[in-house]
Amino acid sequence: MYLLRKQFDAVVAVFAVIFILVTCSGRTESETLVNKDDVYLTLVNKTHELPANWEKLVQIDTVKNSLDETIQIEHKTYASFLELREALLSEGIQIELDSVYRSVEDQQELWDYFTEEYGEKYTETYVAVPGYSEHHTGLAVDIFVIKDGKVIRENDEMIADRKDFAVIHDHLAEYGFILRYLEGKEEITGYGYEPWHLRFVNSKEIAEEITSRGLTLEEYLSEP
Repeated sequence: MYLLRKQFDAVVAVFAVIFILVTCSGRTESETLVNKDDVYLTLVNKTHELPANWEKLVQIDTVKNSLDETIQIEHKTYASFLELREALLSEGIQIELDSVYRSVEDQQELWDYFTEEYGEKYTETYVAVPGYSEHHTGLAVDIFVIKDGKVIRENDEMIADRKDFAVIHDHLAEYGFILRYLEGKEEITGYGYEPWHLRFVNSKEIAEEITSRGLTLEEYLSEP
């Protein structure tokens, strides 16, 4: 009996150690990595870095826009973008992909370019620090507009084009997109108004709620 009791105690101890290791391992991973079910609501901003396991969770496709420029974009995001693009064509507005997925290295080049062209203050307002850009996810979509044969692509031009972008923004939620950087929400998002910067959340219902309530993604995700 004594020997059996000692064997039983040893087995219990082994299982206890395994339980502790698994529990601790799971807790550490959940704190640093994103779960596959949460991919489309992952927050990447000035204080939230891209999750370390991101490349294992998404499918990035390589496509071309109508100007024959090569773009990389997350698979579902691209499919929904094509539907949005088709809907807007019926309104006489053609949207095209400008910049979607960017590597950390690409983001550094962009940061350096904007700093040289527009200065440090402008760059800090409109460009993310490498490693903290939504564009690393493949879910953030920068667009430009072709209307009546005219390409509207420069930031200042797009900000001034209120009429066309109002139409574009009205259709976003139907296809699971939100306008990511709203006017008047700069202190929350950390960025100025960007009418061209869309974010795919993979849910018409969630996109409609965020849009109808005038929320940022930060505000929506912080709600209980």
